[in-house]
Amino acid sequence: MVKSLRKLIEQVAKEKGIPEWLVEKALKNSIALATKKDRKIKDRVEVELTDDEVKVYILRKGEKFPLDIVPEELDRIAAYAAKEEFLRELEKADEERRYLEFIELEGEIVLGIVRKVAENEDLIVDLGKVMAVLPKREQIPKEVYKVGDRLKALLLRVVRKRGGYEIILSRTHPNFLRKLLEAEVPEIKEGEVEILNIAREPGERAKVLVRSKDTRMDPVAVVVGLRGSNIAPISKELSGERIDVIKDTDNIEELVRRSLAPAPVTDVRVDPKLKRVEVAVPKDKLSLAIGKRGINVKLANKITGWYIDILSEEDFKKISQLK
Repeated sequence: MVKSLRKLIEQVAKEKGIPEWLVEKALKNSIALATKKDRKIKDRVEVELTDDEVKVYILRKGEKFPLDIVPEELDRIAAYAAKEEFLRELEKADEERRYLEFIELEGEIVLGIVRKVAENEDLIVDLGKVMAVLPKREQIPKEVYKVGDRLKALLLRVVRKRGGYEIILSRTHPNFLRKLLEAEVPEIKEGEVEILNIAREPGERAKVLVRSKDTRMDPVAVVVGLRGSNIAPISKELSGERIDVIKDTDNIEELVRRSLAPAPVTDVRVDPKLKRVEVAVPKDKLSLAIGKRGINVKLANKITGWYIDILSEEDFKKISQLK
C-alpha cells in the first residue's frame, strides 16, 4: 500500500504543481481524519509514512500511542481518505503553496487591487494568486481607498495563522521608501550609492541618509535626479510626502546641520556623553527648524541617532554663559 500511496503523491504533485511534501502532508492529514471518523476517536491522530509501512498514532498528553490497525482496515481507511478527505486537504495544500510562494517576496514591493474595505478600514488586497491585508496602521493617513483601486505596497511579512496564512502589507514602513528609491535610482540598485538610514512621517516628510562609494560622486544629486526627476514620482506615490536626501558625514555637527535643512543653523554644541546636540537658529526660523507638529526635528533625531535641542540664537548664548 505504501508504494501505491507514494505513486499517488508523485502523480498528484506533478498534476497540481504542488511540492510532494505538501501533497504527502495533505494525504497524511486525510488518513488521520478518516481514521478518527472510522474509530470515533476524539484525540489527535498522527500518521507516518515510512518506506515500507503506514503507522498511525494517537496523541494524548504529549505522548504517542501506536494504533493497532490491521492492513485490511488500513487499506479501507486509506481508500476512503483518498476519495473524501484527501480532496479537501489537497485544496488546503494548494492554498498553502500559493502563500508560501509569497514568503520569498517579503521585503519587496507588490501590486494589488483593493477588493474590500473592512469596517475597521483594513483593506483586503488581491495580489493575483492570494489575498493580502493592508491594515489601517500601515496605510498613509491622508490616503482614502475604495474597492477597485490599484496600489503598491511593501510585502511586510507572511504570518502563519490558525487554519492558514495571512499576508501583511505596508505603505508606511521605511523599507517601502527604500524599495521605491531602488527602483527609481539605478545607482542605488547597483550599489554605487548606499542608503544608510531612513526616517519617515508617512505622507508628510521623510529623511534619507546616503553616501557614495566613489568620493567624486554626489550621492544627493544622484538620488534626487535632474530637477528632482527621481524624487518627484516617489513623492507622488507617497501622497506628496516631502523627501529630504542627506549626504552622510562623520562630523556630527555638519550632519546635524544637514539634517535640519532648509533651516539655517548658526551654532552647534555637542555633548558626546549624553549624545545630545544643541543648535542655534535665527528666531524667525525656529518654526522651520522644528517643523509642523515637530516633524522636522523628530526626523532629524531619528536620522542622526542624536537628540537635537533647537534653540533661538539668544537662548543658545544665554545657556552658553551659564555653563
